[in-house]
Amino acid sequence: MNEYLILVLVLFLYMTFWYAVSLIKKRNDVADIAWGLGFVLLAWTSFFLFGNFGVRGLFVNILVSIWGLRLAFHIYSRNIGKTEDYRYLAWRKEWGKWFYIRSYLQVYLLQGALLFLIILPVLLINKNLGPSLGVLDLVGIAVWLFGFYFEVVGDAQLAHFIRNPENKGRLLQSGLWSYTRHPNYFGEVALWWGIWLVALSVPSGLFVIVGPLTISFLILKVSGVPMLEKKMAENPEFAEYKRRVSMFFPLPPKRYENEESKS
Repeated sequence: MNEYLILVLVLFLYMTFWYAVSLIKKRNDVADIAWGLGFVLLAWTSFFLFGNFGVRGLFVNILVSIWGLRLAFHIYSRNIGKTEDYRYLAWRKEWGKWFYIRSYLQVYLLQGALLFLIILPVLLINKNLGPSLGVLDLVGIAVWLFGFYFEVVGDAQLAHFIRNPENKGRLLQSGLWSYTRHPNYFGEVALWWGIWLVALSVPSGLFVIVGPLTISFLILKVSGVPMLEKKMAENPEFAEYKRRVSMFFPLPPKRYENEESKS
């Protein structure tokens, strides 16, 4: 059987397993835990399936594992003792009698398909040994580290902010959150562009740009930034925060003089 078909089957069974977990737990946000772990599973399955065992593939798989395991643990820890994430609660009410079938198709199988598109650069790297590590690899790794820093530190700053009861009803506007309204989302997009830069070192690497394009589209236009911006807009602090801080790309915050200083 074709290796890519085997990987599709593995991913199908994996997402079906997590759908079963969601039915047992009665919460669909376990899909968020499955997200990062799914990349780790497919990365190492392809690494051993293709059997090249190259240094580039090994290094990239380690990076993907660090990212995926960290993300899964972060989301798991965040969800302990809390109700189902607001996004999934809204869908539970909206979908009504079609909830179970739509959950399977739109949350789990669709997420699996998107995961497969995003991880294509990793699969290509695992399939092709390519030349020795070079400048593109180093640039890609540097971009990955830059993105990983924004995601990890952004998540940590937000978690610390939320734990303080004095911050209830307020928006985090310090640290990385003073340069971009979504440092963790920016970081996730950046690190996948870094993986793609590494993939440019192997044959046909240019064509797997579909991977970083997919995650960029999802976060910027679908389930990431738009949904969180809508939720943040309910906070009275958001209008001023939005006016002052870049939505996505980290930029120095804008400064506005108040009316008294102008007079």
